[in-house]
Amino acid sequence: MSAILGQARERASEIRQSAEKEISEKMSEARRKALEIKQTAVEDARKEAERIREEKLSKAEQQQRALLNDDAGKIDPLVDKICEIILTSEYAKDDN
Repeated sequence: MSAILGQARERASEIRQSAEKEISEKMSEARRKALEIKQTAVEDARKEAERIREEKLSKAEQQQRALLNDDAGKIDPLVDKICEIILTSEYAKDDN
């Protein structure tokens, strides 16, 4: 009876070790897959952030060009008027 009990204990120990090994392997695989998923998600988020940044920069540059083009027609006459005022005031000083 003692021999049968010893064999049963040995067999139970082997089964437990086998189960623990299998669990350990599956946990390692799960961790590896989780790390891959996380790295992929981080990389995708980085790429999306870079795409959005480029899009915003492009839009800002377009708006800046549009503003400069719109204001160019207003600035030139303003500069001419300022020059005229300066020249007129210089002539007025010279006359005194």
